[in-house]
Amino acid sequence: MRLPGRIAAAIEILDDIQARHRPVSEALRDWGLSHRFAGAGDRAAIGNLVYDALRRKLSLGWRMGVESSWGLAVGAAVLEWGEEPAALNAAFAEDRHGPAAISEETILRLGEDTLAEAPDHVRADVPEWCVANLRDVFGDSWVEEAAALGGRPPLDIRVNTLKGGRAKAVSQLARLGVEPTPLSPVGLRIPPAEAGRRHPNVQVEEAFQRGRIEIQDEGSQLCALLVGAEPGEQVLDFCAGAGGKTLALAAAMGNRGQIFAYDSDRSRLAPIYDRLKRADVRNVQVRSPAPDALEDIVERMDRVLVDAPCSGSGTWRRRPDAKWKLTADSLARRLEEQDTVLRDASRFVRPGGLLAYATCSLFAAEDGERVEAFLMAHPDFEPASMAEAWAKALPGVAAPAFPGGNLLLSPHRSGTDGFFLALLRRKV
Repeated sequence: MRLPGRIAAAIEILDDIQARHRPVSEALRDWGLSHRFAGAGDRAAIGNLVYDALRRKLSLGWRMGVESSWGLAVGAAVLEWGEEPAALNAAFAEDRHGPAAISEETILRLGEDTLAEAPDHVRADVPEWCVANLRDVFGDSWVEEAAALGGRPPLDIRVNTLKGGRAKAVSQLARLGVEPTPLSPVGLRIPPAEAGRRHPNVQVEEAFQRGRIEIQDEGSQLCALLVGAEPGEQVLDFCAGAGGKTLALAAAMGNRGQIFAYDSDRSRLAPIYDRLKRADVRNVQVRSPAPDALEDIVERMDRVLVDAPCSGSGTWRRRPDAKWKLTADSLARRLEEQDTVLRDASRFVRPGGLLAYATCSLFAAEDGERVEAFLMAHPDFEPASMAEAWAKALPGVAAPAFPGGNLLLSPHRSGTDGFFLALLRRKV
């Protein structure tokens, strides 16, 4: 397929997402199944166009003067990929599968800096109702912080230290362009993919198949390290899901001690068994949801990690469709879930033990406000020092600022996904 056909396919997929309110990954998969003539390169380019269009949906629509699927796909080609409008029009005219041409009026508009006149939420590429949530966290820099959530993400990898060090993994994956992550001592990074290309499929690599590496954002790697789990300790991963942080904790503990991996949703836990086997993790006990699944470990855990369900606003680079589906009502439901899960998880922390509360959100309502509400309702807990945890887990790595005593990461300030972590100690 030539570029006009790829843009036309992106328009078709964007129309499908809009009409059927379906996830972008599902729409792309179904389009590929019904257009088997499209090669891997075609599918990669079309997918990138769709994702770029959704990441910059408001600013592209503003600059193009139209928010239709045509405007978003063509706008992404011009403004994100650097295609010249006149050259695109010539290509469209020569390709019977090409989309409608770009009007002279739109070409003139694209030559002007109209985005400078746009409302803040358009320049930030976020729903207008989210502005207060972001301003509460970032103050006057919220537009820059939010706009960074519209960029292309890197592909981050965690080295499984149970099976070797980072230097060996770098050597094995050198042809993929990996480089050490700036903060995590066990991380590798493949930079954001160029327009029209996708990241390499790391899961087919021998290093992945043999459990030497896992795909995991650097922010999540830092979270697991800052929990501070040590060999021989008793640890509960209360919202373990597919087990990404469980595996990272096991590596930090050198397979010594005991980790209990639990999730209230059995289906989310399903992938963990194969992942544990591949990574050669032997100190994890998976607990499936049941009324008494964890009653034998109440007040026995040295550390409890709560990676709470959240809006996912910190992951909008990777899941841009979620940005436009999120509503104030769904956020309110998440806040209730977070209060419940934090309260329930606290039962398992021993006196003197640590409770770690994490989200992949950049909203104060889901982060610091939930911690404050928990501390008010549970006077037997108090904040633990994030600065001390950082110095112990990441010696020699420059510490960021810790707003409110907590860790807050974002694409703009740390190059990671958006991530929040608070550490709380149960009083003796």
